[in-house]
Amino acid sequence: MELRQLEYVVAVAEEANFTRAARRVHVAQPAVSASIRALERELGQPLFDRSRRTVGLTAAGEAVLPHARAALAAVAAVRTAVAEVTGLVRGSVAVGTVTAHDFDMAGLLAEFHAAHPLVDITLGTDESDALIDGLQAGRLDAAIISVGPALPERLDGAVVTDQRIVAAVGAGHPWRRRRRIALPDLAEEPVIALPRGTGIRRQFDRACRAAGVEVRVAFEASTPGALAELAVRGLGVAVLPESVTRPGLHRLPITPEVRARLVFAWRAAGPVSPAARALIAMARRRLGVGEPERVGVPE
Repeated sequence: MELRQLEYVVAVAEEANFTRAARRVHVAQPAVSASIRALERELGQPLFDRSRRTVGLTAAGEAVLPHARAALAAVAAVRTAVAEVTGLVRGSVAVGTVTAHDFDMAGLLAEFHAAHPLVDITLGTDESDALIDGLQAGRLDAAIISVGPALPERLDGAVVTDQRIVAAVGAGHPWRRRRRIALPDLAEEPVIALPRGTGIRRQFDRACRAAGVEVRVAFEASTPGALAELAVRGLGVAVLPESVTRPGLHRLPITPEVRARLVFAWRAAGPVSPAARALIAMARRRLGVGEPERVGVPE
């Protein structure tokens, strides 16, 4: 039995898919499958049910999984202890971001790499809900996420931006002469919004539910800039951050006010590697914050 086999077992169990697990551990999928089959032959029991589209654990796999996680955690703790004694930061960090943000992530990672060249860095993009899940599950060390007034449970963070969510229309829209709108006004217009799973969409949907307003989302786009372009072309009313500007785009505050924050976030508790700790400290210095923001009432 080898440590890498246990790593593959944990990855497949958590991803419920051999291809995604292989991508996560940076190994070709056939090699992951072969390694797990070798372990199953050694143990004399199948660990995974491969008969369905989603891979699931067998009873033997369920018994093995907590021990595999414990073994990996013990090895990580050994490496952390040695790194802290030697003062040499090495290992890896996994970082995620939403697609559009105002944080200089490239600058942070460049500074971090210059200070800690032995650390491998993985950077990915996703929607806020997926990034939050990755942080809480320990798959990510840090991420830029979009949230509401409170941080999600079990996370700490430093605020990058805090701004209003506004409605925006093109030059040909009747609302171009208005100075603000009420949330119920949007029920009469085709709305252009970010997809579900994004922080801004979550805050907008929550505000609509609280006000008893039903809106028709006619168009979805993955970035605030794309929403603005659709609005300028007269396809509806875009719901986007106040900072987004375009020629011909008229932005309108919404009553009651809806806000969204971009936050550099990390886990509030649990083991943190020296590499992740160094990255978080560097990000906090760049944002000019001291102690991390503590969780209030969860979203």
